[in-house]
Amino acid sequence: MIEILDSIDENEQQQSIMVPVDDLDKAEHDPDTVDELAMELATIKQPAKRIAIIGSRNLAITHQQMIETLATALVQQGNTIITSGGSSGTNAAAIRGAMKSNPDKLKVILPQTIGQQPSDVQDQLIGVPNIIEHSDRAMMTLADASRVCNREIIDDCNQVICFLSHTSKTLHRAVEYAEENHKVITVFYLD
Repeated sequence: MIEILDSIDENEQQQSIMVPVDDLDKAEHDPDTVDELAMELATIKQPAKRIAIIGSRNLAITHQQMIETLATALVQQGNTIITSGGSSGTNAAAIRGAMKSNPDKLKVILPQTIGQQPSDVQDQLIGVPNIIEHSDRAMMTLADASRVCNREIIDDCNQVICFLSHTSKTLHRAVEYAEENHKVITVFYLD
């Protein structure tokens, strides 16, 4: 029942609407959701985070420049960048950006070993002080080793930034994994 009350003052007219609230749904707070939001807020407020930057290898040069600039700025703010190796695309841009600012704030987790990387990737990794190799994945296909590597990168970070297309199944799975593990996630679709 809605009741409208009119009261007239000498200089103005005021209307009040009374709406019963008996039948409105009660807001219920799921404790798990509240805890997740509190954890995400705490992560965002941290002065220095471990931020994973993962994404597509096939990027336009303008996207690579944007990622490089982002990685540089994040490291200058005291964050550590965690990514994988790559001669082009997201990983390469993240490595270049972090190396410009502070190489000690860069961690590169390879899907396999440095020796299994193409020579241009090996060249890019010269001077990176913190590289994790996985000789135990030497017999895996690069696609399978990359899926495992993405999970390892996500496990090691507080926050994930992912650059992908809508058709990238591997990266969509990585984002789902990050969501399941309650990471703060930012996704940029490139198509």
